[in-house]
Amino acid sequence: MGQLLKQLLEQFFSEGFLQIFVGIFGGISSMFNIPQYIAIIRSNVGEEGNTGMWVVGILVIVVVLAVLIGIVILLAWAIARLVKRLRAKGGVIDQDLVDEVAELKRQLVKANMEKDRILGIKIGKQGYDISEGYDGEETSDDAHKEAESRFFKLTEVDKKWANWKPERHYEDDITLEQICDRFRCYAANNAERPWRKLYYEIKIIRLFFASMATTRLMILQGISGTGKTSLPECLGHFFDNPTTIASVQPSWRDRTEIFGYFNEFTKRFNETEVLRAMYDARYSEDVYLTVLDEMNIARVEYYFAELLSILEMPSREQWIVDLVPSGWPSDPKLLEKGRFRLPENMWYVGTANNDDSTFAISDKVYDRGMPININSKAKPFDCEVTPLLHLNYHHLEDLYAKAMVANKVSEENVQKFADMDDYVIEHFRLAFGNRIVKQMNEFVPVYVACGGTEIDGLDYVLCNKILRKFESLNLAYIRDEIDAYIDYLSINFGEENMMECKEYLQRLKKLF
Repeated sequence: MGQLLKQLLEQFFSEGFLQIFVGIFGGISSMFNIPQYIAIIRSNVGEEGNTGMWVVGILVIVVVLAVLIGIVILLAWAIARLVKRLRAKGGVIDQDLVDEVAELKRQLVKANMEKDRILGIKIGKQGYDISEGYDGEETSDDAHKEAESRFFKLTEVDKKWANWKPERHYEDDITLEQICDRFRCYAANNAERPWRKLYYEIKIIRLFFASMATTRLMILQGISGTGKTSLPECLGHFFDNPTTIASVQPSWRDRTEIFGYFNEFTKRFNETEVLRAMYDARYSEDVYLTVLDEMNIARVEYYFAELLSILEMPSREQWIVDLVPSGWPSDPKLLEKGRFRLPENMWYVGTANNDDSTFAISDKVYDRGMPININSKAKPFDCEVTPLLHLNYHHLEDLYAKAMVANKVSEENVQKFADMDDYVIEHFRLAFGNRIVKQMNEFVPVYVACGGTEIDGLDYVLCNKILRKFESLNLAYIRDEIDAYIDYLSINFGEENMMECKEYLQRLKKLF
């Protein structure tokens, strides 16, 4: 049976099916066998001796070649057409996906509009007159201009201050050193918040208030649990003006996270608590603090860039931000044609943890702010119950201005810093820059007025504003220069001085 089946299959495939392909391809091969054509021509010319046969033979060969080329071109065209159709078919599939994505986007827009409508209803329940017309009927801007204010929180601030009567008595005879000592005791023992005792080294307090004289942005950085957020929060209670705390989110990317945004659908401006606090500060002479908690969980130079640039303006009259393109009659009182001038009495405090879950803070931010490292907890100490302090920000800035005049950096140390600038340029390819020199001349005198020493103030500025930049260099390249630089500091400032800089340089060496 097996032998029979084998012979039958051989007859079908070998003798039959295979012979079909052999015959087809054999016939094609015979049709275009040019050497055979040439052999036939030679044999006929040789026998008859008629050279004219060559002409006929050559013409036949040309025709055969033309047919062959035509078949090749036809096959190529057919293949190209087939490929084109296959691509076109794939394009239809891609277009289907594009259409599906577009439909999903339309549904997302519709969902957002529904969300805004619900938000508008909620706002309406708080006292707004939400205009009708969601189902396709456009409401004119003029109608909104005549309605309630599009800035709900800011308008509430206007109402609050319209009925306010000045009752606060400011202590205008207190010094910077007294403020630092009093706040340190207040954090450790006070009647307003007796359930929580916070202990800070006096140096940290002095650094904080001296930094306030230099910039509007302080950066508290260090390990978790050392009281970075608690310090400005407690300071707000100390000034009897609670601190605004904004928890930075990883999704923060632009200025709307700080100021808010205008909703084109509801015709309302979604204000942030930071903007509300800024607006409130414009009515007051208190000291205001705003905390950007975990500020480097998103890129600081993205969401804080505009505010950082505005605060760098030389004149406070230039501290202006555009909230909306134009003004409406119903806008809050302190907005002029949609523009808002930032308060002079607000300072911004960013807290930062440097770990794998956060972004590195850029030099642009560090250069314009003042970093304060809090890497240890202070030991508990005994202190009497300390009352809060009502401090006028004009008095605080007057204290800063007087300290800068009374405690100017000595000419000797100014010259040492100038010489050190040349040394750092030569050995590390870095320069201080005019901004850092200006900050030094503002920070150090105030640090002295807070109870510190000039050499410690210089040590802090050099370590945190200049040596910090060494981390961006090739540490292997500067390793041999570190010991020489430590000796340079000892020779010029003394073995017992500039310890923060020396300890930092020693830590850099351990990174190898």
